Amino acid sequence: MSAVRLGIFDSGVGGLSVARAILQRRPCASLLYFADTAHVPYGDRPLDEVRSYALEITGFLAARGAGAVLMACNMSSACALDDARRENPGLPVLGVVQAGARAALREGADTIAVLATAGTVASGGYARAVHRIDAGVRVVQVACPEFVPLIESGELDGPQVERAAARYLGEALESGARVIVLGCTHYPFLLPVLRRLAPPDTVFVDPAGEAAEEALRTIGDRLDERTPSRYFLSAPSATFRPLGSRFLGRTLPALELAEWSRERGRARLTATGTDAAIIEAATEEV
Repeated sequence: MSAVRLGIFDSGVGGLSVARAILQRRPCASLLYFADTAHVPYGDRPLDEVRSYALEITGFLAARGAGAVLMACNMSSACALDDARRENPGLPVLGVVQAGARAALREGADTIAVLATAGTVASGGYARAVHRIDAGVRVVQVACPEFVPLIESGELDGPQVERAAARYLGEALESGARVIVLGCTHYPFLLPVLRRLAPPDTVFVDPAGEAAEEALRTIGDRLDERTPSRYFLSAPSATFRPLGSRFLGRTLPALELAEWSRERGRARLTATGTDAAIIEAATEEV
């Protein structure tokens, strides 16, 4: 029985919240992580564009040995999951939206609020996922366009973060919801601020744990825990490695580049090796 490596992708550092959940459960798991730094943030991009990126990244990870792929991006999960499964028969492809819906419904509330990117809100993915399980639950979606740029720049607290969080959280709470889904994998990094601002009875649901459990159940005892993990970016970023190491709780290895091009009208990825500017960037001790 061959060992299985787990592919994970997101537009940037957000998916590392899911990678962290995997590594908390299986510290030696072999991951193939892809951050689409050429296109981050995805939130304001058209759904068809994000779908094309998600399908290509899924294939890219499979070609590099991923035996299962977890879309650690809510927007990709909402708009590309079914297509990725059709394009990759036999490859388990999992998403975070479905995991978040299941976790939220376990709280037993009649109203659920979802903090998400504008794209995820527009896709209606969370409402569909919740209503497939329980059509009687009210789903309130709040677009939070300022969050991802703040997190990608390393801003996790301070006046600007608090102002944005208070505005988005206020809208969710005004709906009567006390169960709030973090509908973007970047958002768990803002949990300390969100909890500080929210009433004490507010329940925040982070889909990362549920998604990690599903991925590990899917792979079972075939998980590769010997091969070193690899981390790919689609554009150079001097901040990804120090910021990602901080978020992941361990120092990231040397990063690899895979650049976008267009072939017959479709976006394509080509691995172009390591990037010295990224590797030589100063890293934080974790």
